[in-house]
Amino acid sequence: MARKSENTTPVGLKGMNELFGNIKQYQATRLPTYQKLWGYYRNPHDSQTQREGLPARLKRKDAFGAAKEIVIENDIAWRVHAMIDFMFSREPTIQSLATSSERADDIERFLKDTIKANGGMNFYHNLALIGAIYGFVDLLVRIDDSKQIVIETLAAPRIVPKLSASDYRKLDSYVIAWDEENSGIQKTLLGKLKSKVLQKNTAKSVSHIYHLTPEYFDYALVPNGDISHHSKVTRTPNPFGYMPLVHIQNMSQPFHYEGLGEVEPLISLQDELNTRLSDRANRVTFHAFKMYLGKGIDGFVDRQVGPGQMWATENLDAEIEEFGGDAHTPSEDSHIAEIRDALDKASGISPLVTGSVRDRIGNLTSENALRIVMMGLLAKTAKKRINYGDGLIKMCNMILHAATITGEFVTKPEERLVRLDWPEPMPIGESQSLVNAEKKLRIGVPQKQVLAELGYSKIDQIEES
Repeated sequence: MARKSENTTPVGLKGMNELFGNIKQYQATRLPTYQKLWGYYRNPHDSQTQREGLPARLKRKDAFGAAKEIVIENDIAWRVHAMIDFMFSREPTIQSLATSSERADDIERFLKDTIKANGGMNFYHNLALIGAIYGFVDLLVRIDDSKQIVIETLAAPRIVPKLSASDYRKLDSYVIAWDEENSGIQKTLLGKLKSKVLQKNTAKSVSHIYHLTPEYFDYALVPNGDISHHSKVTRTPNPFGYMPLVHIQNMSQPFHYEGLGEVEPLISLQDELNTRLSDRANRVTFHAFKMYLGKGIDGFVDRQVGPGQMWATENLDAEIEEFGGDAHTPSEDSHIAEIRDALDKASGISPLVTGSVRDRIGNLTSENALRIVMMGLLAKTAKKRINYGDGLIKMCNMILHAATITGEFVTKPEERLVRLDWPEPMPIGESQSLVNAEKKLRIGVPQKQVLAELGYSKIDQIEES
């Protein structure tokens, strides 16, 4: 099916003002929160976002102009990465529910090739990472100028959803907005202006606005944030008949568009951990070296303190007093350990997940014992897989619809149903996995289902042969 031609339609200043005003209002209220969430996850070296969470007494210099010792231990990033590794240890297997096995094989192969062309495993990891940081992630399925199917992973700072007044789960429209400093921009993501429009643009900064509705897609440039000089809008009819968007909440949060992320609950605990580690560093710095107080000894400050050094004095009350040196502080160690335990409970991730084994975990001689220790992480992974799995199933449906629109791979609506089989999150030896698979086959579990659980599909077998 051929794409409809684009047309350039002028948009009234009132309508553009309203749209741009909604974008600025949404970004003013939500963007600082999103930037903080990203900053606490990433804690980039040039900005050190987590440093801002330290108390003022640690950030200011002392009376002599010396800076305090600052210790930042990013306990958030490795926990987020561990969650992603457990949820997407391997790619989930997509199985078509088409009645014809040959047709199902063709559909599975097409979906696998499309996802691979859009990043494959990196696509899944990026999907989970954005969802874990911001609490949700959106996917846009679109057809580019060369009629290729593109899956855009949209992060919270770039989107402005307009929810239905009657149902928070439905969208009336959807805006993707981002700023660019230089007008010598290449034609990027999500619809492009014609070359002549870009060549004429000499603005120092440009706001890109991409507006989606069930009827059409609009794309506009706003130079220097000046609405009165906005360029004409490039309007493309929406061939889907609906907004090809998939909204995925990381963890469900009723009555909100945003879901629950993994970073926000850890911020206050991360601040407390960094504070206590910095306090300990300052204490160690101050007490690490022994100091001496000389009483009644002439010229004491001019002599070195060391082996073989002697002082002579006729003062019978003369004395050298030693003080300083680091000492054991059990309350400090206990408090830091309790903060780490709180981080473990809040996130469901313990150092054991990364292979850091402590002597207090007991005797883990069986798979069941290890599962009990990791119960929190496994339960959270199972819940998240439901949300992400539903979203990926919808995405596959939209991919097949897009391929039907372009004529690349035509399917009927009833053929677009798929299911996902997830790999086992716990690391299990290959021999044990095969033993479990044989037992399932003996009790009548379909071979295709067993292979999918092992991470194989019929498509893999065909390609290998």
